[in-house]
Amino acid sequence: MTQEIMSAVDTELFAVWFLIGAALVFWMQAGFAMVEAGFTRAKNTGNILMKNLMDFCIGTIVFILIGFGFLMGEDLLGFIGKPGFDIFTAYENFDWSNFVFNLVFCATTATIVSGAMAERTRFLSYCVYSAVISALVYPIEAHWIWGGGWLASNTIFHDFAGSCAIHMVGGFTALIGAKLLGPRIGKFVRDDSGKVVKINAFPGHNLALGCLGCFILWLGWYGFNGAACTSVAQLGSVFLTTTVAPSVATVVCMVFTWVRYGKPDISMCLNASLAGLVAITAPCDVTDALGAIVIGAVAGVLVVFGVWFLDSVLHVDGPVGAVAVHFFNGLWGTLAVGLFATTSAPGNDSLTGLFYGGGFSLLGAQLLGVVTVLAWTGVTMTIFFLLIKAIFGLRVSEEEEITGLDATEHGLPSAYAGFALMDISNTMTMDVNENTDLGTGDYAAASTAQKEAAVKVVQAPAASTGIHKVVIISRLSRYDHLKKALNDIGVTGMTVTQVMGCGIQKGAGEKYRGVEIDATLLPKVKVEVVVSTIPVETVIEAAKKALYTGHIGDGKIFVYGVDKVVKVRTGEEDLAALQDVE
Repeated sequence: MTQEIMSAVDTELFAVWFLIGAALVFWMQAGFAMVEAGFTRAKNTGNILMKNLMDFCIGTIVFILIGFGFLMGEDLLGFIGKPGFDIFTAYENFDWSNFVFNLVFCATTATIVSGAMAERTRFLSYCVYSAVISALVYPIEAHWIWGGGWLASNTIFHDFAGSCAIHMVGGFTALIGAKLLGPRIGKFVRDDSGKVVKINAFPGHNLALGCLGCFILWLGWYGFNGAACTSVAQLGSVFLTTTVAPSVATVVCMVFTWVRYGKPDISMCLNASLAGLVAITAPCDVTDALGAIVIGAVAGVLVVFGVWFLDSVLHVDGPVGAVAVHFFNGLWGTLAVGLFATTSAPGNDSLTGLFYGGGFSLLGAQLLGVVTVLAWTGVTMTIFFLLIKAIFGLRVSEEEEITGLDATEHGLPSAYAGFALMDISNTMTMDVNENTDLGTGDYAAASTAQKEAAVKVVQAPAASTGIHKVVIISRLSRYDHLKKALNDIGVTGMTVTQVMGCGIQKGAGEKYRGVEIDATLLPKVKVEVVVSTIPVETVIEAAKKALYTGHIGDGKIFVYGVDKVVKVRTGEEDLAALQDVE
């Protein structure tokens, strides 16, 4: 009798833990949102938060309609589950816990893609392909692995919590999407032949936010890996491996980046923690502490290699390192099952990896699973990405990207309203409307009056030195155009300041929650240059052409005569002091 009671308690206890684990996996959505937001630029934070919210909400809807049936429905020819609507027609007997558990995992697969395609993807297109992943791509390949499909029925393939089914699939989808989308403006500098000659870093605007997201994800991973455990011993072992692997990965990454770059890289170490978690996800229940150490150590180096490989070889721009973390280490973790599985792990009575005397059979099954899942994901998502690109367009315009997706996609001036948080690329421009439109956005076609209305020029009397200081105040979104235009005429020395201001238009009048914001001051950039040998008229004309969009408020140019210039280092004065500036 006592044994029956304990067995019943044990069963109920793990049923409750199953749902608690699902809640922890849901909480990982917050972690993904924080990591992605912190590792990207402030002007896109609201867009990123919205995407991570909609991943789950849209995913829930399509998972109810078809995704859950494809994943867990009656097996059809080993390929797909039979769609059904028991959630509507037989709710009293529906497997509620199983639905919720599989739903939160499905949402994780979709949200991985967000980070790789951040800062330049149309929001509508993102919603569409997020729905496709949750409704079709993930449920079908997960059915092969967990739903009774051909891979589970005919092989010894093992993926306990989703290194393959979730992380590798999400990471590979992210790679395909980022490649088709193209890099962010300014990420890669190319010569006339198209060869990449320089890679520019775009630092995340808030590492504290990214670090918080990393810790949230790590906490959630105990549910991610441990929710399906059926004994206390197995759960304890899974918690151990889920702790050891990311810890080792992070330390190895710290040492590796310290040696390679001269300093320990903070953002890379945060990525390494996640890489270790991804890598241990498939083998967490069948490996021991030694295996977890090796798996984590490889992940710590692999994530650095992955970021380098994407930047320097493939020239694919992944703002948050999602491909390196999830694809590379999801692949590694899946294959690691075939190397490090051991029957000494609680609950594993049959799977033995190559390094523990099991031969190549398990490794071969893991390799078969990897190849087939990659083939399914690659073909399906390439087709859907191309369809979305043709129908809706994948990428926002250049102007929208420079301005920032918060403003252009959501009408949000800033995700940090009330905070003094701005950078050159945190752009917010005035709305285009009938009050500011001058009739043409083409500088060559514009009349003199239109040019003067858009870009005001105020010129003071010239100084006897022949030296002029030109002060240009413009929209932040035109800064890159202005800098290039000045460089093209030979002006290389400039001082750039972030300022706030407005003209007679009194701000843009954006709305938040349907209420107009009293935005009387707008972010601007002030560029100051001092010229002597370059005619000041040339500078003015280049600036006007770069700033002109055909709207009032494009900018103002102030020209002052300079009476004296002194170079502090040498004591040289006037023209001699400027020789290494222009």
